[in-house]
Amino acid sequence: MKETNKETVKKGKWTLRIMVILLILASILSYFLVPSVKKEANKIFAMFATGDFEVIKNFVASYGAYAAAISFLLMILQSVVAPLPAFLLTFANANLFGWWQGAILSWSSAMAGAALCFFIARVLGRDVVIKLTSKGALESIDKFFNKYGKQSILIARLLPFVSFDIVSYAAGLTGMSFLQFFIATGIGQLPATIIYSYVGGMLTGGAKMLVTGLFILFALSAFVFLLRKIYQDRDKKKKEQ
Repeated sequence: MKETNKETVKKGKWTLRIMVILLILASILSYFLVPSVKKEANKIFAMFATGDFEVIKNFVASYGAYAAAISFLLMILQSVVAPLPAFLLTFANANLFGWWQGAILSWSSAMAGAALCFFIARVLGRDVVIKLTSKGALESIDKFFNKYGKQSILIARLLPFVSFDIVSYAAGLTGMSFLQFFIATGIGQLPATIIYSYVGGMLTGGAKMLVTGLFILFALSAFVFLLRKIYQDRDKKKKEQ
């Protein structure tokens, strides 16, 4: 009976894996074989590359009644195609829909994107994740994740210029349960989403440059703090040895 259950679970995993692979292949083929899909995808990548939330806001707004749905899909896309900057879309949502409505949209869509990354990693494994991200980036996150565990998720969500999507992939490659990951993601992401949405709702003209500068300063400060923490832990470990 137990062997039958194991075989059923194994077949289910393989079926799931095949379905995900076929979906990814279909997306890739659509990009190369359907001109309109390729054109729109390139437009989206170029839009994120500008680093201007107003460009993203105008793009989302152009879909009228479907703007919220497009924003939701864009957040999921940027999650899978790491490391597109999610905070730009969070700013755009707040500026377009109002800060608290934008916060709800950004938080829920980012949760869906993070869950998808975790699911892809769990089902398809490390080789596929490396192709979606990069070997070097994943290895660096692995070391950080192995050392700090759940704290890595909480810290990464607070940093606007750190791709938490790679952390989501890395979490899917570990033994962490989906529920643990999902709860840690939701808690870690919420404060930052509220702050970015509140600020994003007020961004106009010159204020945009000021806030961008402050976020860069915040990201660098947080990065220095993390490096200092890692160095102190290593130094302490050496002394103990």
